[in-house]
Parts: sequence; C-alpha cells; structure tokens
Amino acid sequence: MKKIVILITLIICSSQVRSQDFHLSLYDSGPLFLNPAMTGLIDSKVRIHAQYRNQWSAVAYKPFTTALISADMAKGKWGYGIQMINMRAGIGNYNAFQTLLSTGYSVPIDKQKFHGLSFGLQAGVTQKSIKEEKYSFDSQYTPVGGGTFNKDIDNNEDFSKMRTIIPQVNAGFMYYYSKQQALLNPFLGLSVFNMTHPRETFFNQSNKLPLRYTIHTGVRINITEELYVLPKILIMKQGKATEQTYAADAGYYLKEGKMYLLAGFVWRTKDATIFSVGVKKLEYTLRLAYDVNTSSLKTVTNNKGAYEISFTYLMGKDKMKKIKHCPRI
Repeated sequence: MKKIVILITLIICSSQVRSQDFHLSLYDSGPLFLNPAMTGLIDSKVRIHAQYRNQWSAVAYKPFTTALISADMAKGKWGYGIQMINMRAGIGNYNAFQTLLSTGYSVPIDKQKFHGLSFGLQAGVTQKSIKEEKYSFDSQYTPVGGGTFNKDIDNNEDFSKMRTIIPQVNAGFMYYYSKQQALLNPFLGLSVFNMTHPRETFFNQSNKLPLRYTIHTGVRINITEELYVLPKILIMKQGKATEQTYAADAGYYLKEGKMYLLAGFVWRTKDATIFSVGVKKLEYTLRLAYDVNTSSLKTVTNNKGAYEISFTYLMGKDKMKKIKHCPRI
C-alpha cells in the first residue's frame, strides 16, 4: 500500500468537511479559536476558557479528540491572549499541538461608543506527529492464522520524520453593535488562517497549507428584558473545501436565580445537526452540545456523532469600574 494508511489519516485530518476535519460545534464559545479580533473583547479583566470535544467514538477505536484552553485580558483598547489546542485522531496517534499568542485592538466608531471595530493578529506554532510503529502495512500481512498483520515484519517504508513543526499566522476583523437597550445587536467577523502558507508534510514534499477563510455573522434579537434569540451563520473555506453552518441560540433570564438558561440548534450542512444547552450565572458560563450525524456515515454510526463541553470564567467582572463595550453574541 506504500504509505496509504498514513495518507488516509492525513486526508481525514485535512480540511474536507466530509472527511471530518477537527472542528468545534460550539465554535463561538472559544473566541480566540474563531477570530483573533475577539481577543480582549470582554466585560471583565480576564477571560479563561476551556473546551473539549470527542468525536466518532461510535466507529473509531481511538476517537477524534480536541482539547482547548485559552486566556485573554483587556487593557484599554488593547487585548492580549494565549491559546493552546491539542488535537488527536486514529490508532496511529496522529497529534497536533498548537500554541498561539494573540493581540487585538478595538476602537469605537461613534460618539456613544456603541458601534465598534476590532482587529486581531495571532502567531505561534503547531507541532504535528505520528507513531509509525502503531500502523500496519500491506508488506506486514501474513496468511498465517487465517490472515493477520505481523508488525515484526519490516514495513519497507522510509519516513523522513515523525514530527514536523509548522509556523502559524492568523488575522481577523470584526464589527459589532453593543448597545444593551437596543432591539438588535448585529455583528460581522472575518478571519484568515495559514497566512504564510506553511509547508505540512512528513515526507519532505512540497505540500503547503492553503489559506482558510472564516466569516461569522449574526444578530442578537432582544425580544424582552428576559428573552433573546440569536440567529447566526458561519462559513469556512479552505482550498476546495467549504463548511456552512446555520444556527440559532436562545437565552432566558431567571430573575430568581440571577442566571440565563441557554439553548441552541446548529445545522452543519451535509454533516450534522447539533443541539446544545447551557447556563450562564454571573461570571460563569457552561455549555454542552451533542452532534447527531446526518452525513453518509450515519448508517454506520447510527446517527451518533460527537459530544462537546465548554466552560468560560470572567475574572474581575465585579471590579470593573468602567464596563468595556463588547459584542453581544
């Protein structure tokens, strides 16, 4: 097969949505993951966020997992942040560990400071690795015992390296309207990833990552003081691959408990239907999501897809003397 098993793993972890790239269903829970321009756009001093996703446990011996942690802070018009992500897939322990530093700059564009623009930049590295000894190759097949793979047999493969380090540079822009008394709070963001077209290969090939464009937009509709709904759209494009997501969130404020009850619905075209629930109380936000697989693999997975959890903590929110305007999303 000559590297076919490895190549299949890399194809699975490419940007093709039908091949199930690493992605997040609660994509706007992790703001630095979505758009560098959201760095420091918070009504507190510091934001700490953690997120975990487990996918394809119904069909994979080792499911795809994504673990993310980030922290960002606001200082005047500037924001500073750091994000670390670990993504793993498959029996060969294909692993990508990424560390990014972010900075953002936000500026109001009206006298009331309700309309805002924000710009952001991210830079860091991604280390990708595999473990060759965990894979099986056609040269290791033996008919003994009815047909098995014997890993003691030489696989006749010549891997130049099992690890590669890829530089990462991303940038983003965002417009938002933050007036809390308004009926509508629209927002629009654009981000670009892999701006340096880094080379990604384990075989010394000229395989460069194409730019990945992300557009996210929506409008928070404040129906009453207690109830809001938030229709939103996410579109990502990388090379010939495109992902489209249409969603709606809702929040209802319980005065007795001083907290929001959250619910959401997401439709990722040709891939999954996602349901989410959550709670937001003071500086804490907890959200849970579950994917129902609607792709061509649904007969194999029995419609099972992934589960995801996110947690956000706003530190120093009660000590802010002047609340910073941030997008109401």
